[in-house]
Amino acid sequence: MNVLKKYHTLIDLFFDQKNKLGHINFIDVNSTERSISFNDFCEKAEYCLGYLQSKGMKPGDELIICTKSNVKFLVTFWAAILGGIIPIPLAVGISNEHRSKILKIIFNLKNPNLVTDEKVKERLKIFIKTEAVHLDCKPIIDNALTDYAAVDKGVIHNISNEDIAFVQYSSGSTSEPRGVVLTHANLTSNIFAIAEGLELTSNDIGLSWMPLTHDMGLIGTHMTLLSAGLDHHIMDTDLFIRRPLLWLTKVNEYRASILTSPNFGYKHFLKVFKRKPLENLDLSCVRMLINGAESISVAICDEFLTAMKVFNLKAESMFPVYGLAEATLGVCFPKAGSHFEYIDLDRQFLNHGEQCKRTANDDNAVSFVKHGVAIRDCNFRITDKDNNLLPDEYVGNIQAKGLNIAQSIYRDARKTKELKNNDGWLDTGDCGVIIDGQLIITGRKKEIIIVNGQNYYPQDIEETIIRGGNFDLGKIIACGVINQNSGADELLIFVLYKSDLSVFRTIAEQIRRIISQEIGLEINHVIPIKRIPKTTSGKLQRLKLAQNYTQGEFNDVLINTPIELSLTSNSNNKSILDQLLLITNEYAKEFTIKSNDNLFEVGISSLTLAEIMMAIEEIYPGIVDIENVFDHPTLDDLSTFINKKIT
Repeated sequence: MNVLKKYHTLIDLFFDQKNKLGHINFIDVNSTERSISFNDFCEKAEYCLGYLQSKGMKPGDELIICTKSNVKFLVTFWAAILGGIIPIPLAVGISNEHRSKILKIIFNLKNPNLVTDEKVKERLKIFIKTEAVHLDCKPIIDNALTDYAAVDKGVIHNISNEDIAFVQYSSGSTSEPRGVVLTHANLTSNIFAIAEGLELTSNDIGLSWMPLTHDMGLIGTHMTLLSAGLDHHIMDTDLFIRRPLLWLTKVNEYRASILTSPNFGYKHFLKVFKRKPLENLDLSCVRMLINGAESISVAICDEFLTAMKVFNLKAESMFPVYGLAEATLGVCFPKAGSHFEYIDLDRQFLNHGEQCKRTANDDNAVSFVKHGVAIRDCNFRITDKDNNLLPDEYVGNIQAKGLNIAQSIYRDARKTKELKNNDGWLDTGDCGVIIDGQLIITGRKKEIIIVNGQNYYPQDIEETIIRGGNFDLGKIIACGVINQNSGADELLIFVLYKSDLSVFRTIAEQIRRIISQEIGLEINHVIPIKRIPKTTSGKLQRLKLAQNYTQGEFNDVLINTPIELSLTSNSNNKSILDQLLLITNEYAKEFTIKSNDNLFEVGISSLTLAEIMMAIEEIYPGIVDIENVFDHPTLDDLSTFINKKIT
């Protein structure tokens, strides 16, 4: 049964679902579930709007929504939409860098209101006080709303489809946050196009663990499924990070057919699955695994499909998509129900503006996923550096145009002017090529590495190192920089590493040897780093590492001075502490975690921290959660906390 309908505004979309029989089921971080009917959900949003209006909020006002509760997030988000208030979703985050980004956004807005949680509110207040930054934001934090009282329904605002629906801060630089303005017309157009591309039917059921502050979680999953009146389950992101196997367990339980996950989610699931296999799973219900938001690995797609084949997962369920925040979300999709396709291209023929070359030579082959064709109301093209159209099979800039393309960057005339070129096309910042009528993403234009006049893609270099040295995906970062003294191009390899630098010399030499033998390049520096900067959606910030290098941040580690590390501790909780040290250092691999190290600062990824948490949970079930680790970030502190809980 066809369930697709194109709406004029999001308010039309929302109220059209009120009398339908659908439900939204929320699975929180503690695995507690709460199912809300569409009718009850609409009522909650109307009462929430009444509360916001009682606090003086009116159409055009800005409302930042920064909460860990998915229920609170969606109720507040839709309440703002109904009242013509401009919602601005922001991820909570756990680092000071992310808190700084939140405050920078607040500072750059007109006079925003803030809806958040008590803990988030307190941590922002402490951050402002201890760091003495953005003191002007303190009144907004102090007056933040952390709950609402349902007294009267709000007054629905009469809107145009050209009005601002919400502002989507893309997950890029923390130094210069970029708020993409999305109108009702942008959203209703793209939501309909996505639903059409997914070929949604009344039998579909969705399940997603992606954060609602991410466009794939909010627009691509929740809003699209809601627009079709479909049941969907929203799993807390932290729950997936801690217990990834629960994701497919819930798919089996609810017979979900539409799933959403970027590349790293499949990898994280597989990593835990190999250690702790599942049983009695039937994934024959899964029609589509929407894979996007970051570079898509052919190898991981194949590995996931192969591992899940025993559970009746269909090979044609993998669905690689391409889009970006400035395009609302979706740009192109493959044909639903077809096996995902990829092509091997010769690494020597991927220069910008030149014709690529297919190859079967394993030594020179780079595998690229095919992302399909443009979805409804959107077009894309490949151009050279002067915006001239390139023929098929020529590598160039990916540009997009259509009803889904944003018209402005919020409160920033300069960035708005730069958003599109003179003929109205958006430069996505990505490089690609059209082959067999389908779009292939070859890399980020600004991340291209130039050595001896030849263009190289960082993902290609990284995968070569990972494959040749058995390194973990995501821990090797390739960057190109221009030496500020000589003006020459340099190739840098950053390695996530925290251990004896004398041992690192061996690792660096291994990496140099791999790249010399496989690609024929000379690396200028192999640099150990304690933390890899990422956006809130998990994308690597290569450009930030390159900038930090040119600013001299890594000068100390370029001089290979050995460091002394010790695992000894004077803690009274010796047995508990010893267990924690063993667990953390087993999963941290090349890191050495000491008892007084802050787990959020030593450089381990959130996924590694999640694996550590799962191992601790097996020994001390129900004792420790991620909030406890945040409050007790060293193993000394955590061991004391555990000791008090069990005695």
